[in-house]
Amino acid sequence: MSSKLIAIVAGVGAGTGAAVARKFAATYPVVLLARNPDSFKSLAEEINSSGGKAIGISTDVSDSKSVQNAVDAIKKEFGSDVAAAAAIFNASGVFVRKPFLELSEDAYTQSLTVSANGGFNFAKATIPLLLEGVKKNSQHPPSLIFTGATASVKSGAQLSSFSTGKWALRALSQSLAKEFGPQGVHVSHAIIDGVINIPRTKDWLKEAGPDGKLSADGIANDYWYLHTQPRTNFTWELDLRPAVEKW
Repeated sequence: MSSKLIAIVAGVGAGTGAAVARKFAATYPVVLLARNPDSFKSLAEEINSSGGKAIGISTDVSDSKSVQNAVDAIKKEFGSDVAAAAAIFNASGVFVRKPFLELSEDAYTQSLTVSANGGFNFAKATIPLLLEGVKKNSQHPPSLIFTGATASVKSGAQLSSFSTGKWALRALSQSLAKEFGPQGVHVSHAIIDGVINIPRTKDWLKEAGPDGKLSADGIANDYWYLHTQPRTNFTWELDLRPAVEKW
């Protein structure tokens, strides 16, 4: 367990966020961010009872003041000189599938605000901590990882709100990769192309068989792979899909 560096996971839930938090908690103290404390309370207890260290902070990533309050809480817990080894943005706006002419402005902007503005707020708050990680010569290059989706690169009918937010997040991550990669921060974007196998999706895609859904633990392993890449082999984008996914 590293006592000098932490990992921050925004968008902790029952799937990818929790799996990523568990993976990184084996090496670093982890900070769990979610709007609803119910999303991180049991996970924090699980990690702490297993010998790791985790704290949860109620945070709305779309609100810059809320994100700054989270940073202040992190510094209060770990010290003003805290540094980050990894920051993972897994927050996502509400998935809406609706004919465009029936889509309200509020529904459209909600997804854009969480994905695009939220990604901006999270990056703005965590990159200084990641740069501190560079100064502390962490074992692996400090990593900023964004969770994307099929909609990040391929927009479908009736998905204008969700895909617009995801496209914006992808563009942000690419710009940050080019700016901060030379400074030692590895910025990556992961395209999660498929349904993740979690309790909420247990009845989905049954006809596809056991390989029809993405594994949340598998995604966490892939994020760890990105985190452990050396400076000579930075991957900006990783595309993940089940073996039976129709390309």
